[in-house]
Amino acid sequence: MMEASLDEARLKALLKETLLEVLEEHREEFSQLLLEIFEDLALSRAIQEGEESPEADRQEILEIIAGQA
Repeated sequence: MMEASLDEARLKALLKETLLEVLEEHREEFSQLLLEIFEDLALSRAIQEGEESPEADRQEILEIIAGQA
């Protein structure tokens, strides 16, 4: 039983080491992945908030856009 425990500890250490190595070697790709995840979450939240808010008419939207130009 003690042997299994040592194997699990060694496996955990190897997994951590491997994960860190992968993250270091592919830092840019991992950063891009996280950025896309956050963008998707923000878009999803914006859609949900839009569905829960009252509708605006076309003229109101055009006035808002004109005021920002």
